Amino acid sequence: MNAALPAPNLDALRATFPILASEAYGKPLVYLDNAATTQKPRAVIEAIEHYYLHTNSNVHRGAHYLGDLATAALEDAREKVAAFLNARREEVIWTRGTTEGINLVAHSFGGSQLKAGDEVLISSLEHHANIVPWQQVCARTGATLRVIPLAADASLDLSNLDALINERTRIVAVVHVSNALGVINPVAEIIRRARAVGATVLLDAAQAVAHFPVDVQALDCDFLVFSGHKLFGPTGIGVLYGRQALLETMPPYQTGGEMIETVTFEASTWNQLPYKFEAGTPHIAGAVGLGAAIDWLNAQDRQAFLAHEEDLRDYVTERARAFPGLRIIGDTPSKVATLSFLLDGAHPNDVGTLLDQQGVAVRTGHHCTMPLMNLLGIPGTVRASFAPYNRRDDIDRLFTALEKAAKFL
Repeated sequence: MNAALPAPNLDALRATFPILASEAYGKPLVYLDNAATTQKPRAVIEAIEHYYLHTNSNVHRGAHYLGDLATAALEDAREKVAAFLNARREEVIWTRGTTEGINLVAHSFGGSQLKAGDEVLISSLEHHANIVPWQQVCARTGATLRVIPLAADASLDLSNLDALINERTRIVAVVHVSNALGVINPVAEIIRRARAVGATVLLDAAQAVAHFPVDVQALDCDFLVFSGHKLFGPTGIGVLYGRQALLETMPPYQTGGEMIETVTFEASTWNQLPYKFEAGTPHIAGAVGLGAAIDWLNAQDRQAFLAHEEDLRDYVTERARAFPGLRIIGDTPSKVATLSFLLDGAHPNDVGTLLDQQGVAVRTGHHCTMPLMNLLGIPGTVRASFAPYNRRDDIDRLFTALEKAAKFL
């Protein structure tokens, strides 16, 4: 097997993640469930703690010192997200996560723009969160939902893209990186085709932002969504990026609180962007934590991270191909460091349970992609997903545990 490539100082990196020093069943934890949520560096944990110890207040309308501090912290985090995505601060909307961001766009933009005869295009690799909202909006407006099919290797089949994206296509909503399989979709090609027919594009970047830089200007997308907890930040906070011109035309998704400008018993008017889409008290500590996660990530050598993750991807794929009875699902060259697989004669849940008993944390099931699993003719998979703090010896531990599980099963 190939030797490990030069990598970040993994001991130093791992030391910044307190949970990685914990043990499961008397063994060091092997955490391979990063596609579900990443672990948090100490800097993020301490930023959240500092907020609650020293800054906690509601934002924007307080006439006191703590209110000013909390508002500054929230808006500073927004500025960090904007720079991270190469967007304007007015184009960064706080959400609870990717799911809420997609629902906001589907119901506000889609609900106000779509009509009978229009088409919305998604892909076969979508998470339920990028399927169900569009189904609902299409049912309400009379639009038609269409799907980019799968190729034999479980990547997207774009051979008929010109027909799929046509003069009736109004919205294209696709995932950048598949959560279930790790496949990186050719979003640049899809966006170029959408632009040619004047369609609006939403990208689900939940699985992309932690692996490689994402620039909304270079991508030329209209909307982009991601969740903080998949970017080394806290749960319950997410981001919707939207082109300012589009956000200005969209009706509010929820009402009340900071999104209000004026209210009478007869009518109300809305606040300016980005607050127009931020009803109620935001998750202030979550935004602070996400800002700290971006600071932490910006301080790292992302090229070294990417090279290290590519080495992990190649190594785990090599080990998997050599493992008797193991079938890789989505064995394509364009992937992040994710291994989705089945063992002959074993249910994924049984495999996951046996791995867990040996201190190896993976995820099993349909991964919120039931239509994809139906297309593949399988009930689900075992998924091992990697982050920069993982090592080759985590992969060795995975396959040692798999050998024991296979013998037991």
